[in-house]
Amino acid sequence: MQAIARTGAVGTAARELRISQPSASQRLARLERLCGARLFERDTRGARPTSAGAELARRADHILGHLEEVYDATRAAASGRRLVIGTFASLAPILFPVLDADLPDTEIVQQVDHGQFLVERVAEGTMDAAFIAIATQMTLPRGTIARRIGRDDLVLFVPNGVPLPGRGKQPLKDRLVPFSTYDRGSEEIQARLVALGATARRGVTLGTTVAMARRRSHLAVVPRSALATELLPGERLIPAPFRYRLTLSVVTTPTPPKPLMSQLPRIRNTLNLLP
Repeated sequence: MQAIARTGAVGTAARELRISQPSASQRLARLERLCGARLFERDTRGARPTSAGAELARRADHILGHLEEVYDATRAAASGRRLVIGTFASLAPILFPVLDADLPDTEIVQQVDHGQFLVERVAEGTMDAAFIAIATQMTLPRGTIARRIGRDDLVLFVPNGVPLPGRGKQPLKDRLVPFSTYDRGSEEIQARLVALGATARRGVTLGTTVAMARRRSHLAVVPRSALATELLPGERLIPAPFRYRLTLSVVTTPTPPKPLMSQLPRIRNTLNLLP
């Protein structure tokens, strides 16, 4: 299944797997019977996944990736200290360097994904901890708990030379304001910016949003932690024109890894979070 999806042809997949083409076709037919759905459209040009086939391939990749990590974790457990840590893309450039420096005797396996998928991996035992900002906005799987690291605020990032907001009910009138958050509040933030007169534009990550503001000399709305350690000369952070709080949490099993837990106060301080 995976080989056919990757190569685009049953014959090519068979050669890659070192089996005959009839054998590969029989295996695919057996899989389609099990699924009760056609998985590939086949013609003289090759084999193209149907919507059912694409979904099965995606889920199979996910499962096989986890299986490989289980083997890696087993080998590492026999040889020394190792932690699999996950977080979302915007926090990774800040979090992982801190852990790498402060846990030099521990191999930190870095993983990046969306919060709900990270939590699922903690629950299934293939990840030791997940740093996320949506723990208070979701139902955690059984066998996991969330510990709050700290509270974050949205702030207004002001690049060097960019005018401050105006006054009145629409202090951002006719101004393009990129924004980004690491929880599920994007729609609320966008609505608030629009109400203040801004043309709100969502950045795909915190780093992207800051880069957009710098390159085009715009204000930007981001969590304070996004620029906790990298303000450039002449740049500053001021309170956002509305109040919005975020909470960063770490999700683990009820028995968390002690070396990691000892670093939570330092992580809070590095990110300028409130307790």
